[in-house]
Amino acid sequence: MKRREFIKNTAAGTALVGFGGLSLTSFEQLKTKHLTILHTNDVHSHIDPFPANHPKNANMGGVVKRAVLIEKIKQENPNVLLLDAGDSFQGTPYFNYYGGELEYKLMSKMGYEATTIGNHEFDNGIDGLAAQMPHAKFDVLSANYNFENTVMNGFVKSYKIFRKDGIKVGVFGLGVELAGLVDKKMYKETVYLDPVEISLDTVKKLKHDEKCDLIICLSHLGYAYKDEPSKISDVKLASLTRDIDLIIGGHTHTFLDKPTIHKNLDGKDVLVNQVGCYGINLGRIDFYFDSDSTVISQGKSIIV
Repeated sequence: MKRREFIKNTAAGTALVGFGGLSLTSFEQLKTKHLTILHTNDVHSHIDPFPANHPKNANMGGVVKRAVLIEKIKQENPNVLLLDAGDSFQGTPYFNYYGGELEYKLMSKMGYEATTIGNHEFDNGIDGLAAQMPHAKFDVLSANYNFENTVMNGFVKSYKIFRKDGIKVGVFGLGVELAGLVDKKMYKETVYLDPVEISLDTVKKLKHDEKCDLIICLSHLGYAYKDEPSKISDVKLASLTRDIDLIIGGHTHTFLDKPTIHKNLDGKDVLVNQVGCYGINLGRIDFYFDSDSTVISQGKSIIV
């Protein structure tokens, strides 16, 4: 499939669970292929919805409602890629009791295909994280954590290529620097690698060697740091790299109604999105492919 520049045709909005489907009328003559990216971040073991008396998030979130919404979208378009940007663990007694087993089992049942590793995945130590890997029926991706000398060696991939209706989607993961954030004894001999250098190398392989039509980074670096402008973040990563089409972020619990657009090293557009935390929102971005181009039709944050 030949792939050219993004066509800047982005619409956005916020919808409730019962939102209507997207129209393909304007694309029918192009014989397009439709790919839907769904994503979450920083769910933090929120299995149940918030209680009805919660002052801010009454009745929001919950695995059951998210699963129903995902299935509804898959009925609308079977070409769905469901992703997560880390910190699935820690935040409710479910993690304290099950240690992450329930989170990964439920993500597997919902059809998640990849996640990256957040800093809270180490809250029971690296041994606790490794113990949950058999429950993850999806890929765990991290290009900048070197686990070679740890019990996690062999459980994590740098990237994965997904094929949806002939579309090749390259997905890779990045994690936040653990030193100073997580106790050394919790991550042991895990080595943090520079995310910019790793991204440049990984994306070069995905674009030029693997010929991917779309390249997505699952990032747990954080959206942006106003008080620390030199600190690596999703926005900064977008500007320092090339050929990443979409950065799905986490860590800073940033609520975006729609993806933001940033310029990369070559002056091309990069979408950056993050949908807050606790499973309150489900991110959705629809891509339309024809033989010559990629059209970004719509990006939104859906209230669960």
